[in-house]
Amino acid sequence: MNSRQWCRDLGMGVRFAFTGGREGWIRVLLTAVGVGLGVALLLLTTAIPNAMAVRHDRDAARLDYTYGPSRPKAADTLVISDANSTFRGSDVRGRLVEPEGPRAPIAPGLSAYPAPGDMVVSPALKHLLASDSGKLLRERLPYRIVGTIGESGLIGSHELAYYAGAKNLAPRINGWQTARIDTFGPPKRTETKRLDPVLLLLVLVVFVVLLMPVAVFIAAAVRFGGERRDRRLAALRLVGADSRMTRRVAAGEALAGSLVGLALGTVFFLLGRQLAGSVEIMGVSVFPSYLNPSPTLVVLVAIAVPAAAVLVTLFALRGVVIEPLGVVRTAKARRRRLWWRLLLPLAGLGLLAPMIGKGSENGYFNEYQVIGGVLLLLLGVSVLLPWVVEAVVARLGAGGAAWQLAVRRLQLKSDSAARMVNGIAVAVAGAIAIQMLFAGVQGGYTKVTGQDTTRAQMQVNLSRGVDFTTAAKKFAATEGVSKAVALGSADVGDRSWHGKGPTASTGVTVGDCAALRELARLPSCHDGDVFVATGSDSTSDADTAKLARTGRRVWLDMNFGVHQRPEITWTVPGGLKHVRAITSPDGNKIGGFLLTPSAAPGRRTVAFSGSVYVSIDESVPDVREYVRNTAAAIDPMADTMLWSATEESNKFTSIRTGTFAGAICVLALIGLSLLVSQLEQLRERKRLLSALVAFGTRRRTLGVSVLWQTAIPVALGLLLASAVGLTLGAVLLKMVGTTVSVDWSGVLAMTGAGAGVVLAVTLLSLPPLMRLVRPEGLRTE
Repeated sequence: MNSRQWCRDLGMGVRFAFTGGREGWIRVLLTAVGVGLGVALLLLTTAIPNAMAVRHDRDAARLDYTYGPSRPKAADTLVISDANSTFRGSDVRGRLVEPEGPRAPIAPGLSAYPAPGDMVVSPALKHLLASDSGKLLRERLPYRIVGTIGESGLIGSHELAYYAGAKNLAPRINGWQTARIDTFGPPKRTETKRLDPVLLLLVLVVFVVLLMPVAVFIAAAVRFGGERRDRRLAALRLVGADSRMTRRVAAGEALAGSLVGLALGTVFFLLGRQLAGSVEIMGVSVFPSYLNPSPTLVVLVAIAVPAAAVLVTLFALRGVVIEPLGVVRTAKARRRRLWWRLLLPLAGLGLLAPMIGKGSENGYFNEYQVIGGVLLLLLGVSVLLPWVVEAVVARLGAGGAAWQLAVRRLQLKSDSAARMVNGIAVAVAGAIAIQMLFAGVQGGYTKVTGQDTTRAQMQVNLSRGVDFTTAAKKFAATEGVSKAVALGSADVGDRSWHGKGPTASTGVTVGDCAALRELARLPSCHDGDVFVATGSDSTSDADTAKLARTGRRVWLDMNFGVHQRPEITWTVPGGLKHVRAITSPDGNKIGGFLLTPSAAPGRRTVAFSGSVYVSIDESVPDVREYVRNTAAAIDPMADTMLWSATEESNKFTSIRTGTFAGAICVLALIGLSLLVSQLEQLRERKRLLSALVAFGTRRRTLGVSVLWQTAIPVALGLLLASAVGLTLGAVLLKMVGTTVSVDWSGVLAMTGAGAGVVLAVTLLSLPPLMRLVRPEGLRTE
């Protein structure tokens, strides 16, 4: 058969699709919508890497490194301070700026800097501050809004960010929070570090798991309306076409639907891209312009989808004999074979097995083996499900009328029921495996902070020069705060910190007796006492003993940051009390000198950095925001931290967040696609359902039968998905060298989400069912 004949037959199928009357148009539309939804998600998914890259580039372009070499004041310098905050779980990126000359570098997204007391904000922050829910945040940002930050200065459409004008920032330059800069962006080009093997494995598995259900559904969508199409093809046999030609014509009809689906998919993608700019998923937002898929991937999708439509149709018709007087399906006479279906998951296991035990210490996993192995295992769900459904429903017994209607329909046409839930089953299997892998490796990317959340829940670090004793009183008076403990800290040495610096040094901590008892066991304590604590994690007991001698003169470290300040010396008094350090609320053992307020050098507000440990009543609404507002009122550059017993790696958290956001999108799309599939099946059965009603079958019985027809394949699909997902998860955990364990609550959550989507789709299809079973459904042409 030459290519010209193929093209002619395919073209005939395309013409039949568009000139076949109402039925032809409906079938093309259903196929196009199903394919279009899949194509839209494929395009959105392939655009994600570019979106993440743009977010990274935008973030890198606005970097204002506050550490590095000291710069003198000049016409092209800017003093900038970090003033980041958090509001109800959302990060607020804040910067205080003071240009020192006409050529000061302009931050991306700005045309000019605001004057002192003014600020320019991101559109999302402007909207939040104007709303009732932003009342508490307005109290924290007492600046007048004079403009908005452009898209080039933001990493997402929902990012909360601002630049506020300030003055007299230069004396605050300290080398880590406030700095003088002459440019934005990375200080020098650095090599991008490759993800470690385990994180790279996570990324690979995530992409396969997210894309595979979409591919499965596209393959199912091109088979919409198969029964009516086959009856039309019988007419072609009657006028002289052979069986091969009819198959090619059928493939042409599917090709027509897929081509229209590509066009609809492009429209859906463009609409989805615009919608993406107005939503935030798991704390991640983007601008529509970020979602530009790679041209190579776009071309691949444009070629693969029509090709898949043709191949899937030809494959589906392998078991159908189309004769001039009707259609005979040979699949019923010959039961589905199991052996070749088992080969796919076994081949997947064979690809993954050589990498078991490799872990993160033995180099990178073979990317192609990982993709191929996971792909084959998930494809195993798709090919095994029809066999499982057929084998089980063939053994189902008698029951009520609704049950019998459902079971008989499944026995006659089990493949369409399996196709409907294939996408959900594949998605759930992949989600279970991913959940197991995340849970298994989470410990390697989680570290214990040592913070004792029973002694304090928040910590506020104040700038030097802020009176931490007074600050503690203000925090204690804040709504929802039950306790506030303030401590000031500095270092002392045996000689000046200028030049070569001291040869021995230790820490000095100032606080009242209640505060000092958080650091050491004190036998007794009165204002004026001086203690010497040993057993520190960070300071040498030998250095402490060397300096803790009555009458010895020591120098306080006033050379913090990049500005040298006048030195302060202190003479060690008599009556020192030796104590043993205990674990402080932040998890450290702090040694050295422990001073009560009246024993400290007179200028402690200048010499000591203050920290306030705050205990809060979580039952008070927005108590954390009250604490942050108090901190901002005391010191605009205060660093307020919410304590947690553990802390996760940022890269690990980003991958997990992106995975869950993608999973939400995939489930939403599959749910919408399932609804289209369900409506298509009901449309094909309209005359049969109407006939049943005409013979006295209650509509309620038909509705329950539809629920049973969905519930049985879904239950079987989720059981199969759980088995394959648990197997894949166990293999992946073995690959990374982690003990295999199953979080059954997570497995139940994944299967429950899949079942919930299908249940929602079924309930949404009941109103159309009630309309289809009217007597008018018996009308025919």
